Amino acid sequence: MPTELINGFGKVYLTIEYDSVNHWVYNNWIGYQTYVGIIKGADECLYPLQENNCAYLLNDNRQVLGPWNHAVEWLVTQWAPRAMAQGLTHFAQVVSPESFAAQSAEAMYIGISDRFQMRMFGSITDAQAWLREEQRLTAQAQRKP
Repeated sequence: MPTELINGFGKVYLTIEYDSVNHWVYNNWIGYQTYVGIIKGADECLYPLQENNCAYLLNDNRQVLGPWNHAVEWLVTQWAPRAMAQGLTHFAQVVSPESFAAQSAEAMYIGISDRFQMRMFGSITDAQAWLREEQRLTAQAQRKP
């Protein structure tokens, strides 16, 4: 069952769900994002990653309105190290390429792409395909003697 986070206007701004079939956490961010909301949401997504020993995150920003540059530094310096420490290795970021949110995602990518595998996608299908392929490659590498 997904976790829904509600903003000050009573609207859902983030749903977080562990996808047990694909073994990844799916975050769906919606609307305008505040600094406080981003911090709460990013922290909340760590729980299903940890509880399910999950190394894969599918972060969907296609429905985000406006930039979220105000939180990039915190995500890079505070959230990313904690996510890595609990095992996050692959981060698929889905954005609408023409949106302000895409610019914020690019800034985040520059800040954390050297810490774990992060890729940006304009299509959810492409992001899912990349995560599946990375899971396949990881499983294949683990089977080798």
